[in-house]
Amino acid sequence: MLRGGFYEMQARTVIERLPATAGVSQQWGVSPYRGCAHACRGCGARGGHRRLGLDAGRDFDTRIVVRPNVVERLRAELARWDGEPLAVGAGGDCYQEAEATYRLMPGVVRALGEAGVPFTVYTKSPLVLRDAPLLARAGARVAVSIAFVDERIRRAVEPGAVGAQARLELVSALVEAGVECRVLMAPVLPLLSDAADQLAATVRRIAAAGAAAVEPVVLRLPAGTRSWYLEWLEQAHPALVARYEELYDGAGLPSPEYERRITGQIEQLCRVYGMACGAGEPVGRRRGGGEQLALV
Repeated sequence: MLRGGFYEMQARTVIERLPATAGVSQQWGVSPYRGCAHACRGCGARGGHRRLGLDAGRDFDTRIVVRPNVVERLRAELARWDGEPLAVGAGGDCYQEAEATYRLMPGVVRALGEAGVPFTVYTKSPLVLRDAPLLARAGARVAVSIAFVDERIRRAVEPGAVGAQARLELVSALVEAGVECRVLMAPVLPLLSDAADQLAATVRRIAAAGAAAVEPVVLRLPAGTRSWYLEWLEQAHPALVARYEELYDGAGLPSPEYERRITGQIEQLCRVYGMACGAGEPVGRRRGGGEQLALV
């Protein structure tokens, strides 16, 4: 059903296995929205729109699928869940513009907090501050995505998202509100945002914002994302296309050697600036009495 420019779809299942190319540490996730108005060129969730009968390019950016029954289904599935950590918003930013209309996240956060399931909210949007008290009470972790601080790159590959400075200020505000906040430094773009000085400038500003840790992720190009990203690259940086074809395998994963080099540089920078690097231990609270839920 179409409502106010959004496409409502009743979900049968909301806890879903994430593909290896998602780039996050959790294996399972919940996404109240599919598609994302941030229109990030390298978003690894684009392929999910194909399964909905939509394309992974312009449709992903403009035809946002809303799951209005997400809270109801989530509570039912959590009653049989084993407590494994969940990612919230991997299929589309859970605090994008649609959330201002539907307000699904307060119910999602309450359901996860009451179930005691460790969860991380992934977002680029300052709207997450609306729920900061609720997130803090639920023991949530918020990962704000800041891959680079160069606004020229941001305008080209993340045209619908707020700038890096606004996201850095968001990190500071979340920390001040008592929410555990880290930065998902993703995606690092090969040959575009991976120079040593670019990485150093980004990590330095993340540290100054007060983030607890950085999780670096090199760009993934799974089916759906690859064609959309390379189409843009062909137009904007044609000389780089051949190098990308060499760097990525058929599954859309970058060369392990390249990935180790980039993440190693970021790890070293994190040590210099006194931050943890990597996913770290999951956060959250178990149900009282240590009750273990059964896997769906």
